[in-house]
Amino acid sequence: MFIFLSKLLPLFFYPIGLVCLLLLLTLLFWKKPRFAKILLIFSFVVLFICGNRYISSAFARTLEWQYSTPDPMPQADVIVVLGGGTEPLVNPRPMVEVNAAGDRVIYAGKLYKNQPETIILISGGDIDFLDQSPTSPAQDMFEILKLMGIPKNTVILQDHSQNTYEDALFSCEIIKTKGYDKVILVTSAVHMPRAVKLFEKQGCAVIPAPTDFTITTASWERLWHPSLEEFFLNLVPSYTNISLFTKTMKEYLGVFAYQLKGWI
Repeated sequence: MFIFLSKLLPLFFYPIGLVCLLLLLTLLFWKKPRFAKILLIFSFVVLFICGNRYISSAFARTLEWQYSTPDPMPQADVIVVLGGGTEPLVNPRPMVEVNAAGDRVIYAGKLYKNQPETIILISGGDIDFLDQSPTSPAQDMFEILKLMGIPKNTVILQDHSQNTYEDALFSCEIIKTKGYDKVILVTSAVHMPRAVKLFEKQGCAVIPAPTDFTITTASWERLWHPSLEEFFLNLVPSYTNISLFTKTMKEYLGVFAYQLKGWI
């Protein structure tokens, strides 16, 4: 039930869901013009705040820039990569495909190439009421790694987890059983703060190796030194900015929910 509620309830707090809820309330209270007007104005305010590039970028940056990859990367015993970066092989796809978070598996493969004596632990299982594919995210990521030339005997699959808490729980069980000491953790930059907290709560110290950055140093500098045309475009709400705001908000809500559960 927690898995289902964790997917359902946040939808009403995300920008699109919140605006839809406010517009619905506006219709319900249309006979009270003053209150309906307030709700309608609030809807536009939410869209403007969450949809302009300045606020969405600054919001995402608060998470994405918390960790940077060590240079040089320390030698590790295992590279843990969290699922969510692939789409399964189902018609009409000709192969397993990577999505917006596909940098996770690609970066894990790159790190392995630099440390070929390490093990890769892929973590990611199916959510029954959401996934209808015959393979798990961990299995799909394994297919991408094989395409990159990663040997099969260097990969461990953990495909029972349904959320990030279970990723940490089940992965740390394997890490402790195998006696791995140095652990590199690979996930999206915006997801890394929550993931690190969860792994540390399970007693696993990790070396964060974030990837899938949305806010780069160059884009951040350009954002605050735009041309006149860029300035106005940055203010106009867009799907890209709302999506970025939503992705960041998901992480903050996740941390809050996990704190309530005592998982962090």
